[in-house]
Amino acid sequence: MSDTATGAFVAHRNLLFTVAYEMLGSAADAEDVLQETWLRWAEVDPAGVRDERAYLVRITTRLALNRLRTMKRRKEAYVGPWLPEPLLTTPDVAEDVELAESVSMALMLVLETLAPTERAVFVLREVFDVGYDEIAEAVGKSQAAVRQIAHRARRHVDARRPREVVSARETRAVLASFQRAIEGRDLQGLLDLLAPDVVLMSDGGGVKQAALRPVSGADKVGRFIVGGIGKAEVEVTLAAVVVNGNPALALNVDGSFDGIMAVRVEGGRISGLYFVRNPEKLNRVASATQLTLR
Repeated sequence: MSDTATGAFVAHRNLLFTVAYEMLGSAADAEDVLQETWLRWAEVDPAGVRDERAYLVRITTRLALNRLRTMKRRKEAYVGPWLPEPLLTTPDVAEDVELAESVSMALMLVLETLAPTERAVFVLREVFDVGYDEIAEAVGKSQAAVRQIAHRARRHVDARRPREVVSARETRAVLASFQRAIEGRDLQGLLDLLAPDVVLMSDGGGVKQAALRPVSGADKVGRFIVGGIGKAEVEVTLAAVVVNGNPALALNVDGSFDGIMAVRVEGGRISGLYFVRNPEKLNRVASATQLTLR
């Protein structure tokens, strides 16, 4: 490839990865899509490409759509709740409220309820402000159809997304208290931090122990956490990290990395708790933070 073509791909790589990740909820699959995009791009004559960014986004979107449809079968056979793969992000992303919300675990789960084409249209339009004409080419629909899909997807997401956007500072404060309560096995301390209708989802993927169904209600969630930690005489510590654009906690058991806890905070309390323990979804975070997986 020419240096110009290579440079174009490198320049837009972060954008392409984020598009693929937000469509798939899997960093590993997003990387595979990027590799396929690179191979397709290598076969293109750049001289015939008017808008490199739009062309690359179109390739990535089509490949991600194909993969999203095949992933549906994997998710249907998945053991227990399926959570997005945690994506380690830099602290400055957490300060950009709009960007942090677009990749938050809570919103990613809402996107899981969309049909593949709806998800692609929503991500391209609402997150990256791609024009309807470009989206139409990417998903193989007319502009009129894309506008209808975008409206339907936006209405669907708005009805299910978190009711308020919380600052990184407030989330960090709640997490600091949450950390102290867990490390101290303080049930009352946990209950004080949990919203009455809090929902905990834990993803062990059939490899690690996790609840096979969401756990609802402050009392049940608090006892689930303290009970799980108290079953064995182990040292439990938590470390602050930034995952999916938001403050989160890395759980360590006897010095080994065991999982990621992400939260949704509303009204100063935790209303959503997302606990990823599946080792296949933690490799990327472990590698980036030099943590040792259990």
